[in-house]
Amino acid sequence: MAAPICCNYYSIGLSASPSSSTCAPIAPSFHVLSNDTNKRLPKWKCRLLDLMGRRGPGKCTSTTSTSGAHGISIRCSRDSAEEPKSKGFSLRDCTFCIALAATIVTMQPSVEAASAFQPVPVLPDLSVLISGPPIKDPKALLRYALPIDNKPIREVQKSLEDITENLKVPGERALEPVARNIRQASRILSQNKQAILAVVAESKKEHGQELMDKLTVGLEDFQKIVEERERDAIAPKQQQLLDFVGGVEEDMVDGFPFEVPEEYSSKPTLKGRATVEMKVKVKNNPNLEDVTFRLVLDGYNAPITAGNFADLVERHFYDGMEIQRADGFVVQTGDPEGPADGFVDPSTEKVRTIPLEIMVDGDKSPVYGATLEELGRYKARTKLPFNAFGTMAMARDEFDANSASSQIFWLLKESELTPSDANILDGRYTVFGYVTENMDYLADLKVGDVIESAHVVSGIDNLVNPSYKIAA
Repeated sequence: MAAPICCNYYSIGLSASPSSSTCAPIAPSFHVLSNDTNKRLPKWKCRLLDLMGRRGPGKCTSTTSTSGAHGISIRCSRDSAEEPKSKGFSLRDCTFCIALAATIVTMQPSVEAASAFQPVPVLPDLSVLISGPPIKDPKALLRYALPIDNKPIREVQKSLEDITENLKVPGERALEPVARNIRQASRILSQNKQAILAVVAESKKEHGQELMDKLTVGLEDFQKIVEERERDAIAPKQQQLLDFVGGVEEDMVDGFPFEVPEEYSSKPTLKGRATVEMKVKVKNNPNLEDVTFRLVLDGYNAPITAGNFADLVERHFYDGMEIQRADGFVVQTGDPEGPADGFVDPSTEKVRTIPLEIMVDGDKSPVYGATLEELGRYKARTKLPFNAFGTMAMARDEFDANSASSQIFWLLKESELTPSDANILDGRYTVFGYVTENMDYLADLKVGDVIESAHVVSGIDNLVNPSYKIAA
């Protein structure tokens, strides 16, 4: 009879009822924070934890969360029957633990034990336009996530984006590859101006033409910067030109690209993008009194989730709320005072929830209510991945895909378990935007720091069915 696998918050028997006396040894553990301690982990995850547990004798424990917060958590710990409980593992042991856990993303779950560890590729073949190292820049991710299909402007964009990799080469050796990318972008733009402008929405033609003119002149100036070997001026100029490119690409979007499912059509919905400024008062930090973050919400790929957040921002729901979690892995907030763990809609006196909402690269509309793993789409790439420092997503109950309400988190740490382009969170939690300014200061936030204010500074006209106006 196989022994049960006990992991923090869960106890799972492979073929027998869990028993504390027969609990298999466990060493470093991967766990997901949840309010429900009676749910079962998928068998394939338990087999992985079983493999971890074979590293040595240990004592299994089950701990119940009392925080009331939904969320995700990764940590290394050891409860040994033969050794006193220590504060943590050595870095080597912890790395071993997480490296094993990282194999989750390359395993195809199955109810059959014989096939539970059959590896499958995580990612599909990537488009030639976005091949190469993982994209981690939040603005670049937002540009690539726009619902457009114009190869010339994407090629101009890629030539300019690639300069980021060029600049990783030290000294003046980076200048020649930078110059090549500038020449390539200039050539593509000059040869395809009409093809690019033809796709710009009719109502935005004038603005699109203005941006194209700025881009043309800017590329000429960029070439001079490189010729004069002003390396320090390259990155700022690159970002300016990419902003022009992103503006042209946004001008190509004409209307909203799909219909939201009828069952969610009455919820606040962001049909486009919006920008939020959030000011946080930082306590007990002599070097930082407050910081203002700029958040870009992407309603093209997560309209219900982005709309829900924008609506709560305009209700001033987050104003005065404390940061409730800051562990170096994520920063989390949004759990209001009182018994409810989400926003209680005054019109219904119930917690307003929204569905899990995942846009897959290549799909025309998001999938709702199920993780990509549950749908068997193990190769799928999400349009809004957990690649960037400050990726913004909804916390929810691990076993209820449609339980998200108001609790949000920003991902900070890229670890062996959460690498860019192969992140176990992709397809399991809804990403609906990125921090695009001052994101590095997220790492300085601590529990108890206070959100002084949050407000939508642009794009509020894209919010459909806003409940904050009814409340007002």
